[in-house]
Amino acid sequence: RLAALGPAGLDIEGFRPPLALGERIEAAGLLAEVVSAGPASARALPFARTSGLRAGQPLRLLGPGRLSVGPGWLGRVLDPLGVPLDGKGPLPPGGAGRLVSADPPPAGARARLGPRIGLGVRALDLFCTLREGQRIGLFAASGIGKSTLLAMLAGAPGFDVAVLGLVGERGRELREFIEDDLGPERLARSVVVCATSDSPAAMRREAALAAMTVAEHFRDAGQRVLLLLDSVTRFALACREIGLAAGEPPATRGYPPSVFAELPRLLERAGPGVEGAAGSITLLATVLVEGDDHDEPVADAVRGVLDGHVVLDRAIAERGRYPAVDVLRSLSRTVPGVLDPDQREIAARARRVLAVQAEM
Repeated sequence: RLAALGPAGLDIEGFRPPLALGERIEAAGLLAEVVSAGPASARALPFARTSGLRAGQPLRLLGPGRLSVGPGWLGRVLDPLGVPLDGKGPLPPGGAGRLVSADPPPAGARARLGPRIGLGVRALDLFCTLREGQRIGLFAASGIGKSTLLAMLAGAPGFDVAVLGLVGERGRELREFIEDDLGPERLARSVVVCATSDSPAAMRREAALAAMTVAEHFRDAGQRVLLLLDSVTRFALACREIGLAAGEPPATRGYPPSVFAELPRLLERAGPGVEGAAGSITLLATVLVEGDDHDEPVADAVRGVLDGHVVLDRAIAERGRYPAVDVLRSLSRTVPGVLDPDQREIAARARRVLAVQAEM
């Protein structure tokens, strides 16, 4: 039953055996996820506002969160729980439900990165060359064009499916992004998962996990998936709210330790599948750096997990060049494996020329 409810979440008691972390409970149609559990009580965070709930209400255990993804999800916009947001009716039923909080493929059984891929943005293709299945971050402060660049990349050739995870997006920007930036042609081969900034922390965290789950479905079906995640920072902020509500102490600049465990757990799920499988997930994730500080804790932790980083610079944007890629500060760790010696020498010479120009 529901023992108490407040801003820190729902206090639960009476389940035998005790609840486990990550399990879902339901009360009067409201879903919540268990974030801390003891032998006699537990605390859960709701996926929606708790208006109408009262202490003493009975609860129902639903088990861990799952999504039944199917090919009919292409061209649709939905929330992290699989509820459509586009007014086109219910989603077609998929196959067996996939765990939303799944483990990445075993490291020893994973395939290696695939061939070189083109994104259609010359600054990235030339100086930050990507391979199929690579994970890279777009690092920038607010208002420099991260979301616009993501929309450009959604139409990159060489991918079968694009999955967009919009975490903590402004509510007014969802339709603008879909109709103006993405467009009907790109949307037709995409799945958009969105949780707006006014959503509870559990819902914002779930947006990134659900987008990854959708991408894993198409990867396991043998397709080349481009996963665009905007943004990892808002995912980390949601994890911080959840950790603090669960009673964790703030450690690094107010972030509890669980945040820095959740980040690699999410990001490592992207990449190639198991050896012998044809599918892959190429991840492009935005990182919102606070005050243009590229060494703040979340940016530093994410940069250490990913296979490269692209830096968008405000000074370049103010001069009117978009996308505002700072070539000298951007890096792809897989470049040596995709460029032949002559190409590497040309790219290195170009970087040296740009470095001299920056010094002058």
